[in-house]
Amino acid sequence: MIPGIDISEWQGHVDFNAVKASGVKFVLIRAGYGRSASQEDRYFAEHYAQAKAVGLQVGAYWYSYAISPADAAIEARTCLTVLGNRHFDFPIYFDLEEKWQFANGRNFCDSLVKSFCSILEQNGCYARLYISRTPLQNYISPAVAHRYAVWVAEYGPRCNYGGNYGIWQHSSTGSVPGVNGNCDLDYAYIDYAAVIDKKQPVTRKNSDELASEVLNGQWGNGVERQKRLSAAGYDYAVVQEKVNRLLNRKSVDQIAREVIRGSWGNGNERINRLKQAGYDPTQIQKRVNQLL
Repeated sequence: MIPGIDISEWQGHVDFNAVKASGVKFVLIRAGYGRSASQEDRYFAEHYAQAKAVGLQVGAYWYSYAISPADAAIEARTCLTVLGNRHFDFPIYFDLEEKWQFANGRNFCDSLVKSFCSILEQNGCYARLYISRTPLQNYISPAVAHRYAVWVAEYGPRCNYGGNYGIWQHSSTGSVPGVNGNCDLDYAYIDYAAVIDKKQPVTRKNSDELASEVLNGQWGNGVERQKRLSAAGYDYAVVQEKVNRLLNRKSVDQIAREVIRGSWGNGNERINRLKQAGYDPTQIQKRVNQLL
């Protein structure tokens, strides 16, 4: 068994030197969720760079809200844009957890998995499925489960899933040096770093790079821009959204003054709205306190 953890923005800043010293060998990082590049996990880039810098093996996952196979395909292309040309030692996981998705049945869930993972594979990624044990048994066919050797979640002393799985997430309340608060603990049973081919990485630019190039005039305008981005394998809507956000982004001071005026709500509502808009609630609150 290879010990690892999985993290997201909820863990905030992580001391990866301490994580590695504790015996952890790999980390699976949330890249984002949904169908928009604005939903990139705000700590993804930091977590990836710092984990790689200390020599940890890294994988990623994308949380799904897909309502159809076509929607899952959009999520896949958004995920690819966020991943950019980063190299991963572990798979990229399609994170299937929403109860309403399961309520649509096995064929529906199978179709989401196949749609997302096939697009990632077409772009050189090693795509797999993350899911809890009970919905895995009830809503994923044995064929799909076998095809995408799963990362299965079941908390306790043993995993009761009878099929094959590559990783077992065995706790959601782990305590690991270098990580603030609880984090998920995992065991890998496959040496993914040895399986995944490192010799031919697929070079892709992330949405920030592409948006900067668009603003510098490197991709043309209007229909020409759309055709050139699509021909290069990028999702035009994802890139254009990032461009629009860069053009319309307000300063920390402007947002702080809007918060004081009550434009962003209070408490958790404010935090969630700021995150969804791509702002750092802690940074905004610090400026609010200064202004008050």
